[in-house]
Amino acid sequence: MGSDLNFRGLAFSEKFTTLRKVIANTLVISNPVKNIGAKLILLAITLLNFSATTYTPDFKVNVVVIDAGHGGKDPGTSGTSTKEKDVALKIALKLGKYIEDSMPGVKVIYTRKTDKFIALDERAKIANRSSADLFICIHANALKGAPARGTETYVMGLYKDKANFEVAKRENSVILMDENYQERYEGFDPNSPESYILFTLNQSAYQENSLKFAQKVEEQFKTRVGRSSRGVKQAGFIVLWQTTMPSVLIETGFLSNSKEEAFLASDNGQDLIASGIYRAFKEYKTEIESIK
Repeated sequence: MGSDLNFRGLAFSEKFTTLRKVIANTLVISNPVKNIGAKLILLAITLLNFSATTYTPDFKVNVVVIDAGHGGKDPGTSGTSTKEKDVALKIALKLGKYIEDSMPGVKVIYTRKTDKFIALDERAKIANRSSADLFICIHANALKGAPARGTETYVMGLYKDKANFEVAKRENSVILMDENYQERYEGFDPNSPESYILFTLNQSAYQENSLKFAQKVEEQFKTRVGRSSRGVKQAGFIVLWQTTMPSVLIETGFLSNSKEEAFLASDNGQDLIASGIYRAFKEYKTEIESIK
C-alpha cells in the first residue's frame, strides 16, 4: 500500500509541475493571452485532485486498442496516389494479426476494421470502455513542398516547436466533421494554442509508460526496419488526451515523399512497419510485466 501511495503522490506532483509549465508556456506562446482565468484554474485543480486519488498502477498488458487514423469521409493526408486512411488501416490490421497470432493471451481491439468514419472522442471512448492497457494510434504524415521523410512517434504533451503544433492541428481538425463538435469537445478550437492548455494534465500519469513504448517503436523503426527516425515527440492530440492509459500516435512516414509513399503503399512496407510496432509492443509488455 505504501508504494502505491507514493506512486500516486508522484503522479500528483508531476501533474502540478506540468500545470505550472503549461501556464508559463501558454503565457509565452499565446499572445495576446493575458491570464488563464479562474474557471480554467479550478478545472485544473479538480482534475489534479481526481487523478491523484483514483489512479492505480497496473503491471499487466492484456488489452491493446489499435486505432487506424481517419477513415470514411475523412481521408487524412495523401500522396500522389495514396490516402492516409488506407495506409493506416492496412498497417493496423497487420499489427493486430501479428499480436493475435503470436500472443494469444492479449486481447486486440480495433477502433475500425473497415473504411468508415469514427469521431476522435469515440476512438478514445472505445479504448476507455475496453479498459485497455495500451492505445496505439497509427497515421501517416505529409509536408507539402518540403523533402521531409522519416517516422515519428508522439506522446501527449506540450509541443516543443511549431512543426509539432502543426501536426497536432492537422490531426485534430477532424473534429470539425463531427456534429455539435463545439459541445462534444467543450469548445476546443484545434487552431488555438490556448485550447491545448489542459491537454497534458490528463495523460501525465501515463506519460512515463507512453514514452517508454514510443521510444521502443522508434528504435525498432531505426534499427530493424531501416527507416529514418525523427524521434519521439510531444504534442496535443485529442485522441490521446481523452484516453485513460498509456497512449501513442505513430506517424509511419511521409506520403508527400515519393519514396516513402511507395514504401508505405506496398504490402512489404506495411508488413515491416507493423512488425516493428509489434516487436516494440512485445518488448514493452515484457518490461512492464517484470515490474514488481
